[in-house]
Order: sequence, then structure tokens, then C-alpha cells
Amino acid sequence: MTEDRKSPKLPVEGKRNILITSALPYVNNVPHLGNIIGCVLSADVFARYCRLRGYNVIYMCGTDEYGTATETKALEENCSPKEICDKYHAIHKEVYDWFNISFDKFGRTSSPEQTEACQSIFKKIFDNKWLSERTVEQLYCDTCERFLADRLVEGTCPTPGCEYDSARGDQCDKCGKLLNPTELKNPRCKVCKSSPRLRDTDHLFLELPLLKDKLEQYINKMSVDGSWSQNAIQITNAWLRNGLERRCITRDLKWGVPVPHEKYSNKVFYVWFDAPIGYISITACYTPEWEKWWKNPENVELFQFMGKDNVPFHTVIFPSTLLGTGENWTLMKTISVTEYLKYESGKFSKSNGIGVFGNDAKDTNIPVEVWRYYLLTNRPEVSDTDFTWPDLQAKLNSELLNNLGNFINRVLSFIAKPEGQGYNSIIPTVPDDVSGDSHDLTKKLADKVSAYLDQYIEAMEKVKLKQGLKIAMSISGEGNAYLQETAFWRLYKENQPLCSLVMKTAAGIAYLLACLLEPFMPSFTLEVFKQLNLSVETHLSLSDDKDVDRVRRPWDILSAGHKIGTPKPLFKELKDEELEFYKNKFAGSQADRVVRAEAENVAEQLKKTKVSDGKGKKKASGKSSNETKNKAAAEQDITITRLDIRVGLIKKAEKHPDADSLYVEEIDVGEEQTRTVVSGLVKYIPVEEMQNRKVCVLCNLKPAAMRGIKSQAMVLAASNDDHTKVELVEPPSSARVGERITFPGHEGNPDELLNPKKKVWETLQVDLHSNEELVACYKNIPLTTSAGVCKVSSISRGSIR
Repeated sequence: MTEDRKSPKLPVEGKRNILITSALPYVNNVPHLGNIIGCVLSADVFARYCRLRGYNVIYMCGTDEYGTATETKALEENCSPKEICDKYHAIHKEVYDWFNISFDKFGRTSSPEQTEACQSIFKKIFDNKWLSERTVEQLYCDTCERFLADRLVEGTCPTPGCEYDSARGDQCDKCGKLLNPTELKNPRCKVCKSSPRLRDTDHLFLELPLLKDKLEQYINKMSVDGSWSQNAIQITNAWLRNGLERRCITRDLKWGVPVPHEKYSNKVFYVWFDAPIGYISITACYTPEWEKWWKNPENVELFQFMGKDNVPFHTVIFPSTLLGTGENWTLMKTISVTEYLKYESGKFSKSNGIGVFGNDAKDTNIPVEVWRYYLLTNRPEVSDTDFTWPDLQAKLNSELLNNLGNFINRVLSFIAKPEGQGYNSIIPTVPDDVSGDSHDLTKKLADKVSAYLDQYIEAMEKVKLKQGLKIAMSISGEGNAYLQETAFWRLYKENQPLCSLVMKTAAGIAYLLACLLEPFMPSFTLEVFKQLNLSVETHLSLSDDKDVDRVRRPWDILSAGHKIGTPKPLFKELKDEELEFYKNKFAGSQADRVVRAEAENVAEQLKKTKVSDGKGKKKASGKSSNETKNKAAAEQDITITRLDIRVGLIKKAEKHPDADSLYVEEIDVGEEQTRTVVSGLVKYIPVEEMQNRKVCVLCNLKPAAMRGIKSQAMVLAASNDDHTKVELVEPPSSARVGERITFPGHEGNPDELLNPKKKVWETLQVDLHSNEELVACYKNIPLTTSAGVCKVSSISRGSIR
């Protein structure tokens, strides 16, 4: 975790000043991968991008430490809330350090600065009469002599058919229903287990309805100016549409910021009121001149990152609180919101210990740059996405190892070869009569890279992080194609001056990739710069037009005569046996894993123990060498010819009887009977457009039941970056039904049935796309029929699956 130890940065007149926050992670458990991508990692990518561009930026975050969850966790672990916070703050910090999160300050909400900030803001909204007092009924425990907050109450769920006897006062973990403590049957105090009684208590409420006009004026302006993400706008509008209600800001707890009011001195602020103020107090811990960031809306842009469950607190409640003070606060300009990352189609859960947690990732042999890359390519920007181990394996092996790592290693390894075979580790000099502008393949590459660079900057400025990453990786794909098309190994023997241009250009592309990918994989960039023998501090910059214009001519990026470092592979293959090991290791909950580890330990000890054979003799457990069978020699290579893709004709399509988003199609693929195929295309293609239509059909996937109907193949379709648009991949109208789609230059017979464990489809799919001419391709090879190539209607550079 990089915290700037120099003097704190302050806004600079005439520069672009950006203040970044990510939702404060709650401190009652270890963060899981869903938490990490939902806030701190996404914000880190944007912060690093801003630094790359030369903006004046600070990134503030810290642990959210007050509230009921901390008190209940302290009860479970038999210690004080302060001890719980100290323990988990250190764990969070260690996890984020490992993930290379570049905070300028990672603080805590249990600081004196937090108390001062909360109480100051409270006094102003109290004096401005935006608060009201109300009497409410609340459960009171006579044994503990205290009112019970929702999580300090347990009882029987009132939902018919559920009746779970350990439902919490805020939610039932069995049926998921949100509850109030007073709704529970047979309520009991979580601390002493006695039955509480209802009793009146007074609380303070923020009058959101009175602040509605000020709030709506802010939302209407800033949601447009700041290009709020669509999910943030939808969630915010739903709150406004349903009518704002007054919100209680006080709680009967001991662990929190005390309310500075004589009547309420035995209460603390509700965590939803207190936690967002943590951004301000953590900045105050960073610099005593914090107001230059937080009370300077004319010169500071505030970007906030979070998961969708946090949106109302940042678009409705926190701005209402600040508006209520009457002061000139820096209000949020841009909000970037993620949906949920799921774990193997289930739900990540801190409370139930399900999923891969930050310390789990750290304890694997998988490098941090791989974790960062996988989470960011899977960033759930418009819908929930799945973390699956096979997908991680496919992206590592195909995208990082075979695409990115392969390109850079080929270039630098060739330059590093001794004279007569390469360039003796020296960036070659290009003769004056050879120019990138006059060499067609090099000029074509430069034009593409220049266009990609513009697209990258546009995407990142709009905080479309996943799109920015995909664009950067496209440059690597172009680099690989350039190496193949120029056949540099042949040029070295036949045309050394031109080969020098090609290798100098390719080395420039390697440098550019290291720059563009630094926000996503900083440890990767450090290693590439080391292999290029360049200083990150001196050379890592795209801060002005001069920097950007220079990389548009990739043959001019690196100086001739520069000596590179020692090339070595940047990524390592994740093998099937390693994949299975991790899948098994991280199955179930954390508690299950502890039990399983203990059982495995006992089994291992028994293996080593010699047992009696009943005749007083002892024998060693285990199989004899005669019983051990040899494995089959080599695994079949994963090549595109293993896919059985055919021209199909949809004879009939109708909606799935049990799933609103699915079609059930009967498709003729040239066999005696049609195949039944289930496709998730209802949202994108009207049912009438699905009838009697020629499509491309993957026929050798293992059949799978989808909502009770077995799908015997898959229709190929292309989608745009944010998956808001999907189109069918279509063969020419005169293509013969049942003919196999081919890939020129690749020969071979398809598998009869793809083995799901070998992940053939998953590995190949990442290179299926539509190009700028709307042709469906595998890498740069078109999907081809006897009547011509297959195409999509309008989606260029779309992903095909």
C-alpha cells in the first residue's frame, strides 16, 4: 500500500485536482474478492491512471469501524470492539498492501478527527433545523440494562414457511427477508439470551423530505456533468420516486461517535451517518489543510467508487447531510458503481465465509498481477459476474501468457540474442532510408495503435475501466499479428535494415503496453521496465500531448543504442492439477475448510502409521508399485479445429416456459433430427426475428439442462463491451445447412464431444471476436463457409460466445 511519505499534496491552481475515495471496507472480517473489486481495486486503477496522465490526485480510504457489527463480532471473539478494530484494520492493510493498492492515506473511522468532523457537521445541521426528534419503541434488555440494536437481537423468523430460529433483528439469513427486531417471534438478547421487552426511547432524525429540493438540484446537475453510471442513476431515482423519508441518525450503542447533545449523550451516531464522514476525517489525518480538498468545489473533482448496495448513502444521504450544513462542500461529481461478483455461481459472503478472501489470494502461488487482471476483466459494471477457477485459468493461460507475455518475451528475447542471431541486447539503429511511415505493415500498426490509444484515454476518462483494459490488451494482439506478418526472424537474414525497424517498433509497443497496463497491473509494469532497463520514475508518463504524440510513432519510442535488461517469461501457466487443487481448497465456507484441513491432517498421519495385518505383523499402508498405472502420454493441443461449428437453420423459436430471459429453439444442423438449443437472447432479439434464420451453432459442447430443458448445442452471438447489445453471428444466406465452418490455414477434425474438464471452449473463446469489418474471427482468421465468411450486423470488436 503506497502512502506518500512526502509532504501532503494540496490542490494546485490551474491543474486538474482529483479527490478519489472508495467505500470504506467494514472492519469485522477479512475482505473477499467481491469487496476488493467493488471498491478499493477499482478506485486504485483510476488513481493510477490519473497519475499516469499527470493529474494532481489523492486517494483516500480506510476501515469503517463503528456500529453494531463490530460490537457483535467483539462478543463472538470475547474481546473489546477496539481490539477487534485493531486486529482487522491490520489484516485489511496487509491484504491491500499485497494487492498493490496505492492509497495516499489509509485511515480509520475510530480516530479523534472522525469524532471532531461528525460532531461539527451534526451541530451545523442541528442549528439549521434539519433534524427532528421522535419517540420510537425499541427492545430493551433488563439484564444488560440497555436498548438492543437490531444485530443484538435474535429470534424466530416471522416469514411463513421459514421460521428459522436464529434470525437476526435486521435480516433472516435463511430466507433473506429484511426484518425489524420487533417483528421477530420469541426475541432474545444476543448477549445474555434473556427475553427483551418493548420500551420507548427518543432518537434524532435527518429530515430528508425537507432537503429534497436542494438534493434534486444537485443530482440533476451532477449526474449529467459527472456521467454517473447507469446503475447509480437507477438506484438514486428509485429512492426519489418512492419518496424520501426521515432517517434516524442515532443509536443506543456504546461503540461509536458520541452525540454532542445533553439529552442524547448516552447515544452514538448511526453508522450510515458517521461512515461517509470518514472520507473527510481520513483526509484530515492526511493533511491539516483538508478543507482545501473538501471545501473547494470550484477546483476539485470528487470521484467515488463502491458496490451497488452503497449507492443511496452516497447519492442521497451523504450529500443531503453536507447540503444541510449550508457550507460550500466539494460534493461528488462522478460515482462508479459495481454490481456483485459471485463465487462459482453462488454468493461471496463475509458473514458466512464463502468465497476467496484477500488472504487466500495472497497464500496461493498465483501472482498479484494475475489476480488484479482477472478481477478487472470480470469487473461487474452493468450486471453481476462470476468468479470461476476455470475462467481464471483460461484468462491467465490464453490472454496473459499466450498473448501479452508471449509478445513481450518474443521481442525482448530476440533483441537480447548475440550478434549474428539478434542485437546483443541493444535497441537497433534504423537506417535513414528506412521509415515506419513508408513501411505498410508498420504504418498500419501505428495507425491502429494510435486509434486504440485515443479509445483507451476516452474510456478511462469516463471510468470505463474494463473497456480500457480490453483496449490495451488489443494492442498486444496487434503486436503479435505484426510479428507474424513481418516474419522478423526471416527479415533478420534477408533484410536487416527493415528488421531493425520492426524490432525497434515492437520494443516501443512493449513499452507502451507497460505504460497503459500500469493502472491495472503495476507489478507487471515494474518487471517490463526492469527488462527494458528503464526507470519507472523517469519514463512512466502519458501526462501531456508530447508524451501521447511520441507513442503514436512506436518506432520512435525507445532510443537506438539503448541497452535492455535480461528478458524472462512474465507469466507462468496454471495447470489443470493446480486448478483442481485450488477449487477443492476453497470450496465451501471458511469453517468447512478448517474442518477439512484438520481431517486431511489426521488422514495424512494415519497413512504414515503402520497397521497390523491381524497376524501380529505390521504392513505399510499404500499401493504397491505393481498396482500403479502409467498415465497417457501427451494431452491433445487446444486448437480451433477441435470445435464443431456448423451452419444451422432455426426451424422454430419460442420463449422458455420457466425462464423469461431464455428462448428454446429447434435447429437443423444437417442431422436426421433437429437439435434443441436454449439461448439467453430474449432481451436482445425479438422472437419473430429468430424464426427461419441461419445461424452458427457450436455442436460439440456437452449437453446441459437449463431450467429443466436440455440444451444440445449453442448459438454463437457477439456482444459489445458493456453487454447492452447482442447480435447473432450469421453465415451467408447461401451457405449450406449442416456444413462445418472452417478456419483457413487450420486443418483438423473436431472432438466428438468437448471434455468440460479440459476447458477447450473456454480457452478458445477469448480469441473469438468481430473485427472492424464486422467479420466473425478467431484471432485474425475469419469463420468461413463455402459461400463466404460469417458476419454480425453492427457490433465491431465485439466478443463472440
